[in-house]
Amino acid sequence: MPSFDLEREAGGRVAGLDEAGVGPLAGPVLAAAVVFPQGVPATLAALLDDSKRLTVAARLLAFAALREAARRGEADCAVAAASAAEIGRLNILHATQLAMARALARLAAPPRLALVDGNRPPPLPCPVRCVVGGDGLSLSIAAASILAKVTRDRAMARLDARWPAYGFARHAGYPTARHRAALAAHGPCPHHRRGYGPVDAAWDQARLALGA
Repeated sequence: MPSFDLEREAGGRVAGLDEAGVGPLAGPVLAAAVVFPQGVPATLAALLDDSKRLTVAARLLAFAALREAARRGEADCAVAAASAAEIGRLNILHATQLAMARALARLAAPPRLALVDGNRPPPLPCPVRCVVGGDGLSLSIAAASILAKVTRDRAMARLDARWPAYGFARHAGYPTARHRAALAAHGPCPHHRRGYGPVDAAWDQARLALGA
């Protein structure tokens, strides 16, 4: 279970950052930044874990609790995105780092340190410490993972209403067999990511069909 040890060790105002949506073929990549200025209330800490280890119900409960903690001033939370177009232009690594920088900039005050899940430090206007598996080690990163995941899933559900042929609400843009079949049948939509093999192949197929 994650703890607040890394934050206490660093001292001062420490932000946890994590992303959601690196692997999908469509939709934005989301990043969240979370600061607990006075530590994490015990009732909230008990709800937090790596978003991938939580059930949907547990993730939504933790998300609501984080929103309430932010309302009470117990947490400073921010979420930001990089679009599918930006992913195609920058590549997924740089687009993810852009989303993290945007999330950090939306915090109420800058942190003295950013704890970032993973092993690639994004260029941020503060010192960065990368933590591999950080969403299972740091409560701040775990909180960020939950905010990013839930926000992205909701964004994909909204895209599903506009582009129902692809089933975005079911797979959130990940390359499931159903998504790949829909991509082959209907071609890509504006929210599919250039630079991903199945999407580029679908674009090529669509161009060939138009040429025919």
